[in-house]
Amino acid sequence: MGDFDILKEKCKHFERLACLQNEKLLAFIAEYVELCNPESVFVRTDSEEDAGYIRRKAIQSGEELKLEIKGNSVHFDGINDQARDKENTKFLVTPDMVLGHGINSLPREDGLGEIRSLLKDIMAGKEMFILFLCLGPIDSEFSIYAVQLTDSSYVAHSEDILFRPAYEIFKRQKENIEFFGYVHSAGELEGGVSKNVRKRRVYIDVVKNTVYSVNTQYAGNTMGLKKLALRLAIRKADKEGWLAEHMFVMGVHGPGGRKSCFLGAFPSFCGKTSTCMVKGETVLGDDIAYLRKREGRIYAVNVERGIFGIIKDVNEIGDPLIWEALNTEGETIFSNVLIEGGEPRWQGDSRAEVSEGINFSGKWVRGKTDDNWEEIPFSHPNARYTIRLNSLKNCDPELKNSQGVEVKGIIYGGRDSDTWPPVFESFDWVHGVVTIAASLESETTAATLGKVGVRKFNLMANLDFLSIPIWKYIKNHFDFAKDVSSPAIFGVNYFLKGEDGSYLTSIQDKRVWLKWMELRVNGEVGAVRTPIGFLPEYEDLRKLFKEVLSKDYQEEDYLRCFGLRKRENLVKIERIKNIYKDIEGIPETLFEVLEAQRERLEGDS
Repeated sequence: MGDFDILKEKCKHFERLACLQNEKLLAFIAEYVELCNPESVFVRTDSEEDAGYIRRKAIQSGEELKLEIKGNSVHFDGINDQARDKENTKFLVTPDMVLGHGINSLPREDGLGEIRSLLKDIMAGKEMFILFLCLGPIDSEFSIYAVQLTDSSYVAHSEDILFRPAYEIFKRQKENIEFFGYVHSAGELEGGVSKNVRKRRVYIDVVKNTVYSVNTQYAGNTMGLKKLALRLAIRKADKEGWLAEHMFVMGVHGPGGRKSCFLGAFPSFCGKTSTCMVKGETVLGDDIAYLRKREGRIYAVNVERGIFGIIKDVNEIGDPLIWEALNTEGETIFSNVLIEGGEPRWQGDSRAEVSEGINFSGKWVRGKTDDNWEEIPFSHPNARYTIRLNSLKNCDPELKNSQGVEVKGIIYGGRDSDTWPPVFESFDWVHGVVTIAASLESETTAATLGKVGVRKFNLMANLDFLSIPIWKYIKNHFDFAKDVSSPAIFGVNYFLKGEDGSYLTSIQDKRVWLKWMELRVNGEVGAVRTPIGFLPEYEDLRKLFKEVLSKDYQEEDYLRCFGLRKRENLVKIERIKNIYKDIEGIPETLFEVLEAQRERLEGDS
């Protein structure tokens, strides 16, 4: 049966595919329609009518349930399908392909054979949804186009919220368009969730730029355009001379109505979302950014148009703008929270204690245990919300700018109890890449791994998603800014502690650090030069604390926060050196910059 025959047989609107006139695209779709064997195929155009069809199917299929607030719904993943499956997420590699240190991989032919056997007839009796989407703004030098095939109306609905529809682009560009491909099936369902999670697989074929995901519903494993696409984009950027980063994009507002745009990379639980959503500033994106050079400057865009955010600890006091969006009529998907009387509840929502309801384990009552006799929380710690950015009052209008925004500064934030000050600036781009970005660490907390204080290395908060060798990734950063006016690089640390073990800064202090960085990139404040970089001057911070927080900032607080912790910095340098010395091919520049920092610290009296 030819390509068109299988598509004619299965597609409700075959003409929507036929008019695309793209043989490669049609062959891709036809191959997996034939392999997965759905009962029918729905082709989503850019119309609101088609978006509405997918929303209705998500409710009709039971993958989502309506909530009390109009437009809101909830999705539950299986009890053992609540997070990214790192162990079974693998690159499919050819014998001549070198991905680098610590990257999980599998011989390509073996992986393709396995995934094809799992996909064989897996959609029998189901409907396949085909979505045409864009990473980044439409019709831009940043644009990467994508095609998602899935049998999950929840996944299709989520992708529709998070990414820009691009059917008309495929229709207009016809055979010239390149695309990333994604094939997903939730597999056999039991009680509405994936049954065969032990056969969960997420395979990334970098030869064909195709991602396969099977026997899972959790969005981090199934929405191909999220972190799975980041892996493909990193390889594409490596070949083409730009950067794909795990970064937010935000506007920090300065005097006279000025706005300076910053990017930020933070490992989990280090303050990434709370920084880009901070009161008084505007947000362009919370997760992934593409960076390109133009006319001697660096520009960036948010890859997405929505947020798939962790909902734990979102509350009216700490996150008023998100809280308002989550409690307003509109298109919001909650996942893996508890539902009580038609309303979602989650950990840290600062409301009255809940004793029963419906969650990912079914009917839940306090004290309910799983098969291992461990107590099931009322809402999963990794519970999420999915919304469009423009539902937030602080959404920056530049989100729609296809040219991107000029990057004035890049912020790297870790969780560090004893070494980094709350905010500081590198001497230059290379110094910042080495001593801040490539030296990024995060201490574990009781909420993550149980053992407190273990430092996890995570260069540029992108380690989990690298698809090229570490040495090449670092070299690409060195090279990227050689011929441009490079942004300033800053380090931040919201978790510095005093001798008594208490935090030295408050949750709201980051508003001051952001304002100082904005003034700094515009040349309006000086700084103290130290062996690790530039630190704020006390008088500038004293003024900013009064203006921003109406707070008197005492000099003794400044000295506790910004006193140079020489011994801890020296220990960190040795720790970072030991990590890199065991990784093949690391540029010698990295070791030279670290050694120069060690010498400055040793010589500081």
